[in-house]
Amino acid sequence: MTTESSPPGVATSGGQATWSNRFDQGLNPVIERFNASIGFDLALLQEDLDGSVAHARMLGSRGVISAEEAQRLIEGLETIRAEAAAGAFRPGVEAEDVHFAVERRLTELLGALGKKLHTGRSRNDQVGTDVRLWLRRRIDAIDAALVRFERALLAQAERHVDTLIPGYTHLQRAQPLSLAHHLLAYVAMAQRDRERLADVRRRVNICPLGAAALAGTPVPIDRRQTAAELGFEAIYGNSLDAVSDRDFAVEFMAAASLLMVHLSRLAEEVILWASEEFGFIALTDRCATGSSLMPQKKNPDVPELVRGKSGRVFGHLMGLLTMIKGLPLAYNKDFQEDKEALFDGVRTCLDCLEAMAILFEEGLAFRPQRLEAAVHSDYANATDVADYLVARGVPFREAYQLVGGLVKRCALEGRLLAELTLADWQALHPAFDSDIQAAIAPRQVVAARRSEGGTGFAEVRRQLALAQERLEGEADTPQ
Repeated sequence: MTTESSPPGVATSGGQATWSNRFDQGLNPVIERFNASIGFDLALLQEDLDGSVAHARMLGSRGVISAEEAQRLIEGLETIRAEAAAGAFRPGVEAEDVHFAVERRLTELLGALGKKLHTGRSRNDQVGTDVRLWLRRRIDAIDAALVRFERALLAQAERHVDTLIPGYTHLQRAQPLSLAHHLLAYVAMAQRDRERLADVRRRVNICPLGAAALAGTPVPIDRRQTAAELGFEAIYGNSLDAVSDRDFAVEFMAAASLLMVHLSRLAEEVILWASEEFGFIALTDRCATGSSLMPQKKNPDVPELVRGKSGRVFGHLMGLLTMIKGLPLAYNKDFQEDKEALFDGVRTCLDCLEAMAILFEEGLAFRPQRLEAAVHSDYANATDVADYLVARGVPFREAYQLVGGLVKRCALEGRLLAELTLADWQALHPAFDSDIQAAIAPRQVVAARRSEGGTGFAEVRRQLALAQERLEGEADTPQ
């Protein structure tokens, strides 16, 4: 992206530059390529056309140009849009950036009238407007992808409210859970991602157009007219801030990084669950690949790629922070570096969300029998033994110490708590009665967690219904 210190022109290798009469020579061809952003910022073409149409209409309504000139400019811009859709608009490196590419083509179509479009604006406020329009649309697309991902998780959760899974802390068996409860934790993370992105979108949706290069313009423009036509909620109140603010890009990448953290955490769990050591899921052929050497392998490529791609987004966040940390006001050429980071960050998030949604829609199947066997093969019900004693008047810390010693002895003897006799229990403490085994059965252990937000089956069903109602309600709400 270029700065207003280099107004639109054709920089020919070794020839005379036509930015302005300030220059006598053209750019070195290597510098010409180095300086150009057309190779990636052409992605902003539709947004550049939208902004230019709004700007032309405003110039006409304010009498800066005639209404007839404004209409001809708009028609010319729509011609370029049609050419781009047909694949006929393909500017090269000599165009430098998308803004000059559009202006040059408009001048070819309309002659001198095309040169009037840039009245009252700069490429500095123009690029800021384009990027915000582009990112606003992509935030909406990411939100839709998050909804699909949530629905995929909710569908699995609905099928597995009564399926048990070991819960872990420190990657050690802790307490049994409803599998739906485990999945709903990721639904909650996705919902926070949506809330963060919605908050970022509010600050993306502020219009810099009309701030010009850095100081505003003496041309009698109406900034609020163009902002309203483009769907912005407000305009920047300070022209310097308008052209130099990239906080919104950093905020977006921070929210995107957290989104990728959540996807990566779930991806890691899927990878573990698919291993022979866990065996909690089976991968379907739709989302797994094989080995070129070992015919028995089914590899969890989707979650592995998601886990790996998270680093790209984290890197873009650090790159943006580093880019802007020492920049004086106002616009600097460094800002050209925000586009590729944003483009790749958005694409990575969208790709990973779609892949993870498909994985949970059709790429894996939970193995309830294997999961059931897992929760019956450990000491994850030890806390419930202590709770049993507490309910009968034994102080918790005393109960805790008694059960800790019991687990140690059982581990040495190779026995599970479920294998103890009533005599064994009563030898530990007389408060134990014949209902102890029923009280510490894994399914009862889960059902007993009735506290709000807990893993009890009834509470999980309630939370599942609330999550489904929320998504359905949003679908019914006019946008």
